[in-house]
Amino acid sequence: MAGVYELAPALGTSAACTAMGLWRGAIDRHEARAHRAAFVGPPVVPRPARPRSPLALSEMEQALVLQALCSERFVDTAPAEVHATLLDEGVYLGSVRTMYRLLAANASSAERRSQRSHPAYAKPELLATAPNQVWSWDITKLKGPAKWTYFHLYVILDIFSRYVVGWMIAPRESAELAQQLIADTVSRHDVMPGKLTLHADRGTSMRSKPVASLLVDLDVAKSHSRPYTSDDNPYSESQFKTMKNRPDFPERFGSIEDARSHCQTFFPWYNDQHRHSGIGYMTPHSVHYGQALAIRETRQATLNAAFDATPNRFKGVRPSLKPMPTAAWINPPQEEKKTTEPTQPRTVNL
Repeated sequence: MAGVYELAPALGTSAACTAMGLWRGAIDRHEARAHRAAFVGPPVVPRPARPRSPLALSEMEQALVLQALCSERFVDTAPAEVHATLLDEGVYLGSVRTMYRLLAANASSAERRSQRSHPAYAKPELLATAPNQVWSWDITKLKGPAKWTYFHLYVILDIFSRYVVGWMIAPRESAELAQQLIADTVSRHDVMPGKLTLHADRGTSMRSKPVASLLVDLDVAKSHSRPYTSDDNPYSESQFKTMKNRPDFPERFGSIEDARSHCQTFFPWYNDQHRHSGIGYMTPHSVHYGQALAIRETRQATLNAAFDATPNRFKGVRPSLKPMPTAAWINPPQEEKKTTEPTQPRTVNL
């Protein structure tokens, strides 16, 4: 900026700024900044200390308030509750605001209740290599005839075969009804003690004491999803989606009898006719009862006959069926997931 001042008398301010590669207003801005820097305002007068209120508590009274708040009796109690309790006993030590102010001044103002610490829920990792090893169960709502009316559908599903081993419709969700359904289903399928794991989410019926006691009596292991993690119960969620996405699924059911009649048609179709991509397009019935191998042989024989009749249509390559999944996982370990992904996809397709 000094060069501009040297050239300005001879060239003028604009030409001097252009010669120095500066904007014309740069010199005006520089002078304004220098003027502001040189300006010295009036001295800052410190604000006088605020006088102590004549209504303030004395040091002895403040000590009494802190002693009461920090006593064993009130150490976990909110100041408002302490204030009300002392008033009931005919004692007044100070206002609620004063209590908070004294606690803050003594670094004692914080959450005074015992806060619940949420446990770290373990991720369930369940493996089924045959039927009746892992069952998944859940409850879904079916809309009733009027708004805000529902019927509750309980479904128990074998995750290996996708076979619905038990279901029930009730007007309400109840731990006792769930207990009855589980007991009847286990008895009907001759499940060996100590061989079955029953998995569910964390609903009230799933975690109820009647259901937990029943599983102990039946020697059935229980497993629960993590809170707010629908991926921990994918088989039941997918089965409900298959049901509700069917063209014949109504918007509402006129009565609980209508809902039962619909399910009495749906579940036989689901178990005996519906072919699942997740189990090699077999029906759940054929996988659950060991008929899948014979069906695969029939399918392969049909493909062989088609190839022998017109091999040119297959470009000379004999067609073969894709391998059947040999296991069903809920949350497979990372190592297991890498080795099984080609033949055992994580995605559940029902």
